[in-house]
Amino acid sequence: QVQLVESGGGLVQPGGSLTLSCVASGRIFEAYPMGWYRQAPGNQREFVASIMRRTTTYGNVVKGRFTISRDDAKNTIYLQMNSLRPEDTAVYYCNYVKGSSYWGQGTQVTVSS
Repeated sequence: QVQLVESGGGLVQPGGSLTLSCVASGRIFEAYPMGWYRQAPGNQREFVASIMRRTTTYGNVVKGRFTISRDDAKNTIYLQMNSLRPEDTAVYYCNYVKGSSYWGQGTQVTVSS
């Protein structure tokens, strides 16, 4: 069983930066994808970024602004978010897929002046 806990969300002004963290309890295998999704009110959950071993993939709307990374010793992945826009406002969820799909509880990111 895997549990995921996100942190690092908050309120930031447009153009600012935030770093999200997702700590996993239970064994995580780097050969399986782990990543971030987000959901804004009234919208479907959308893909943000994922990492498998050292291969990273990004959604088109965040490419060039967000960076996903991992620290296997800490069982943690990160999402460095730069040049934030109001449309990045959403609840950000951590996800891990190995057989089952595991989700964290989410962390709110609000981009507003």
